[in-house]
Amino acid sequence: MDRDLIIQIASENLKLIRIEQQFTQNKMAEILGISKKCLVQIEKGKALANWTTAIAICALFQQSPTLQSQMGGDPLENVELTIHDVIIRPNEKTFGGVIWWRNVNKHCGFKLQQNLLSKHFRILDDENYRLLSTFDSKVAKEKWQDIVRKL
Repeated sequence: MDRDLIIQIASENLKLIRIEQQFTQNKMAEILGISKKCLVQIEKGKALANWTTAIAICALFQQSPTLQSQMGGDPLENVELTIHDVIIRPNEKTFGGVIWWRNVNKHCGFKLQQNLLSKHFRILDDENYRLLSTFDSKVAKEKWQDIVRKL
């Protein structure tokens, strides 16, 4: 997933997200810091959100079922991975990959997983805490090998 795809997903789903939240166009425009005219153009598919607005949509509405279903889970994680090659957060608890994830490898409760939609990788420990997220399969596999050797 890249910046252009995130912008496209955020733009194409803006109206559905607004309706989920039960916001008027005026309220949603105010929340996002854009004009109502700009919001209407995006909702009608006549314009795309800019990068800053797309980030705001992902951050403010990361729990939106519509946004999650389009981005394979946490939209903000996808945004961060477009900026950073690797995210390391050992204190971030996950649900263990019940939805959106395919197990690539498992060892002693640890899991190397790939997201079904965004295709990024992550490694979870035996209690489903995220150790690493990356789009780089080589980095994910190297870190996985390091973990397996230590166990």
